[in-house]
Amino acid sequence: MKIIIASDIHGSATWCKKLVGAIETEQPDRIILLGDLLYHGPRNPLPDDYAPAEVAGMLNALAERITAVRGNCDAEVDQMMLDFPCMADYALVADGEGALFCTHGHVHTPEQPPRLAPGTTFLSGHTHVKTDERRDGIRFVNPGSVSLPKDGTHSFAIWNDGAIELRELR
Repeated sequence: MKIIIASDIHGSATWCKKLVGAIETEQPDRIILLGDLLYHGPRNPLPDDYAPAEVAGMLNALAERITAVRGNCDAEVDQMMLDFPCMADYALVADGEGALFCTHGHVHTPEQPPRLAPGTTFLSGHTHVKTDERRDGIRFVNPGSVSLPKDGTHSFAIWNDGAIELRELR
């Protein structure tokens, strides 16, 4: 199974269009969104081409393939704009190659994850920094941020039959 994993779009139409372009190119079976989809948040600068309603439209066109979780900047009003559920603190996705524990990273954190079975991949965003590391039998992956990266590289990840690759958006 091929899955695109992205986080922290923060309402940027420019960077959401680039993510949608990657989705069109890669043709994933599923799309996992790790929160902070529409609102930029009070601590963040306005992202390029801030247009939450436009971002909602782009994501709604992909709704049947999306599994999403709530970020710290997501609210009930965001859910009213989206055609897929996005208010859970976590989701579990299994594809036969392993379990993916999907969360934003502000409730369940990589530093204090819930008890997970060995071999699980813990997916989180929130920090806007790409990571891929293993600890205690768990793989911790952060795809970075689509629109407001702290390392300067707009990014996402691809899960392809158990292999993960971090990719930059251009």
